[in-house]
Amino acid sequence: MNQQYRPSGGTAGTQSDLGKNLSSNEDIPGVGLTDAGDDADRRLVLTDHERMMIMRRASHGLVRVIIAQAIVAFVVVLLSGLVSGSAAAISAFIGAAAYFVPNALFAMRLLFGFFGPAKSSPFTFFVGEAFKLGTAVVVLALAAWYGHEWLVWPALLLGLVGVLKGYVLLLLFRKLP
Repeated sequence: MNQQYRPSGGTAGTQSDLGKNLSSNEDIPGVGLTDAGDDADRRLVLTDHERMMIMRRASHGLVRVIIAQAIVAFVVVLLSGLVSGSAAAISAFIGAAAYFVPNALFAMRLLFGFFGPAKSSPFTFFVGEAFKLGTAVVVLALAAWYGHEWLVWPALLLGLVGVLKGYVLLLLFRKLP
């Protein structure tokens, strides 16, 4: 089945012509693909300005997520304290801090990778994710071990889930990058 389209020259062509036109990129201004003759060798080449804009947007997104998580943690701790007392507020704070602190540290590491001499890599990302999860498990285990007499589990879990889902606040205000 041959589908017709109109290339920029105005004449009708076939779908196979479309592939030829898009692979050359000579009529498309601002497209940073280099054509070395083979599709496997095609790479996206960004200018310094484009790279800077991508890093700025990513860093703003990281900061927004951390701020949203802090706001949700504050609201959960405040509501837990008002509804169930100081033990629930402390439990909610421990639950929120179990994920917020490692997440904020990981975000700072990624931000330093954007702007500092130490660049972030996929390995850095996976190590950071393992650090976040491991730290959260350790904090929760320590809270269960040392606070088993006064710990309010629903408040702790509400604090943890509130921070984990803090990005929903960004979705509500359409500020998610």
